[in-house]
Amino acid sequence: MSGAPVKATRLLAARGARTHRKAWAAVFAALALTSLLLGSFTLALASAGLGHVRVERYADAGLVVAGDQHTRFTAKPWGSDPETATAGLTERVRVPRAALGTLRDVPGVRAVIADEVFEVGIEAGGENTPATGRPWPAARLAPHDLRRGRAPRHPHEVVVGEGTARVGDRVPLRVSGATATYRVTGVAEGPRAAAYFTADRAHRLAGHPGSVAAIGVLADSGTGTATLRTRVRHALDEAGLRSVGRRADGDGARLRVLTGNGRGDAEFLAAAPARSGMLALLGSVTATVVLIALLVVASTVVQALRQRGHELGLLRAVGATPRQVRGAVGREVGRVAAVAGLVGAVAAVPAFLALRALLDARGALPPGLTLPLPAWLLPAPLLTAGLTLLIARVAALIACARTGKVRPAEALREPAPGRARRIAGLVLLFVGVSSAGTATLQDGEAAAAAAGAAAVVLVIGCALLGPWIAEGAMRVLGGPLRRFGGTGGHLAAANCTAAAPRLGAALTPIILVTAFITVQLSAGATMTHAAGAQARQAARADYALTAPGGLPVTALSRIGAVPGVRAATGLTRGTVVLARRETGSPRLDRLPVLGVTPEGLARTLDPGVREGDLADLRPGTVAVGRDRARSMDLRPGSTVTLRFGDGVAGRLRVVATYDRELALGAFLFSQEQLRRHTSSPGADRTLVTGAAEPRALRAAAPGARLEKDPAPERLDPEDRALGEVVTVAAVGAIGAFTVIAVLSTLTLITIGRRPELSLLRLAGADRRQLRRMLGLEATATAVTGLTVGTAVAALPLLAFSLSTAHALPHLAPAQAALIAATVAATTAAGTLPPARRALRGRYPGRSAH
Repeated sequence: MSGAPVKATRLLAARGARTHRKAWAAVFAALALTSLLLGSFTLALASAGLGHVRVERYADAGLVVAGDQHTRFTAKPWGSDPETATAGLTERVRVPRAALGTLRDVPGVRAVIADEVFEVGIEAGGENTPATGRPWPAARLAPHDLRRGRAPRHPHEVVVGEGTARVGDRVPLRVSGATATYRVTGVAEGPRAAAYFTADRAHRLAGHPGSVAAIGVLADSGTGTATLRTRVRHALDEAGLRSVGRRADGDGARLRVLTGNGRGDAEFLAAAPARSGMLALLGSVTATVVLIALLVVASTVVQALRQRGHELGLLRAVGATPRQVRGAVGREVGRVAAVAGLVGAVAAVPAFLALRALLDARGALPPGLTLPLPAWLLPAPLLTAGLTLLIARVAALIACARTGKVRPAEALREPAPGRARRIAGLVLLFVGVSSAGTATLQDGEAAAAAAGAAAVVLVIGCALLGPWIAEGAMRVLGGPLRRFGGTGGHLAAANCTAAAPRLGAALTPIILVTAFITVQLSAGATMTHAAGAQARQAARADYALTAPGGLPVTALSRIGAVPGVRAATGLTRGTVVLARRETGSPRLDRLPVLGVTPEGLARTLDPGVREGDLADLRPGTVAVGRDRARSMDLRPGSTVTLRFGDGVAGRLRVVATYDRELALGAFLFSQEQLRRHTSSPGADRTLVTGAAEPRALRAAAPGARLEKDPAPERLDPEDRALGEVVTVAAVGAIGAFTVIAVLSTLTLITIGRRPELSLLRLAGADRRQLRRMLGLEATATAVTGLTVGTAVAALPLLAFSLSTAHALPHLAPAQAALIAATVAATTAAGTLPPARRALRGRYPGRSAH
């Protein structure tokens, strides 16, 4: 007897799957895309988690001793144990030269080689080509051997990369703004953009006496890497050697001993921080995908089973138990979800490869970062296929919960929306509005997070209130439909009013796709638009001069002395790390900043000073953007502690606040101070205002590239390119996902209405009237969904943009038109084609005879 219920459940599931193939096709599409998205983003997360920095310059070194490229901040959250936040540093942290002697005495060390890395400009053929300068002994660490010629022996000799120059040539090289002529004594294998000097000359050109960039260690034969690493670590600790520079309290700065793939961290400084940022970004996007998938899949499965509400009620009425009904529905959904999950899992691999190709094509990944995809990782999407199956089964249980609970006679009746649903929807709307209000009190990522949470909560609230939103919309649109739509308009208004729950179900995915895509596109566009506007307002320069290897300090005075020049400003770009608390927890933010020469700054680059005077900007002082100053309660005369890009902490006095921080960064430093904490000490750029002769400007800065009417200066976040690519991919994928949900839901609703349409035909309505009715219903649905979705998106966007950009939300008209056209086309496609069968022939209902 125990097998009878199981057999009955299997029979019901098999019959249901065959009978309702079209309904399950919509569910299959949604589940397959869910599995694909989850699988591809899981592969991206796993690949980033396994990612490492490529080893090039130190490939032949047993281990590398380097400075600590991380800074730490420890704080105690409310009612909790202390926590430590860590952030990567993108400027080189140096190693004391004293470590060389300590390492030479370690047993098992065959050779210790000091390395330096600095920017060089090679002046050849009238162009200044950027290259990397290093001491020739460090070429052993790669190893990069000579192809032709010999090693440099004298201060003005150099070895260059293949294709740069020939042995015997004399080439001008610019380092730290100073140009000198060197004779090429050899050509080395390896990178073309390389210049190798004698060890003493390279250390002097690097400009950091008493320290080196890194130290490569070669082991004796027979000494293992692990053993040597332990010995080196012990020797450095015993000697009390630490990274160069005074750190903040609690920020340890032990020298790092790198082996294996870790050696690449000493080469490509931006790669490791970018990997951490990529993990955080992909994690956030994956969480959004999971949430959207839950909403869309649940909506699609519920709608597919709602069309069969009377059938399931009839099964209950003829004696099927709640367990049998739930089991049959679960098996049906399970069969569809299993196949859809596998299809999506297989497609996830090429989808991930396409995302990788897009990242590479846009240059979104920093040099040196390797994202592997080992063969054993390829089955990972099968796990997300299992998650897809679980989501589908849960949605099925929710969909048939009422049919399983009520008495058989009541199961045949169409349920009315309950009071609890209305209350829950209103509560969520209140929470969403409150969250949007919270965003106006925040700044930066906190405001973005509050706005994003508000949008999600508002969408869920609108989904619960769908029937009442539809009812209210018909009160507004019903009059125009009846007045201008003729008979079809009367029918459309009557149908939409009578079937508010059905219209509410159709509105949910439209509101979702409109709100989600609008928020994702507009948030980034608003910040980009506002930053661009500020950059244009700040721009005053008529010319810009740049040169690989930097411009000498004296060049600025020579440029300022050129007839017609009204002002000249040197700019250096860098980063700082700001330690702060967020809801009690420690947080470290890495921010791009500018170093400037303050004399005449407002004539070349006007930050829009609000308080104080930028003329007071010198080492030991800082200017702060208005919003940052407000959030940190700073004003002229206050002091602020910051960590520079090399980890060195500084306590600085605020001399001014300014408006245009979206374009110019949250902090402005004197160029002299910021250059002390950058890996390349040369000036990045010089801005010039005035009616000077271009020839005279070039003569004042030989080898520099002159740009007339330069593009406005603007600092972008380090991960901007990565964020743009991932956001575009997420918007495209989830946009397609929700469009499929709209199409599926409307198709299921229309298929369920075929008997109703046939009955209207029998009652005397002709095909033209019914097509007009369906068209007007689709129009009303699209207009209502777009209106509510725009309102849902506008509230958090308005809060976010006012708090961060001090401007109204911005969305390109072409993108807004594309959203509206997509919703309109999808709504029409989900309403009109599925109804063709009911509109065929002259006498509907007689085809069966």
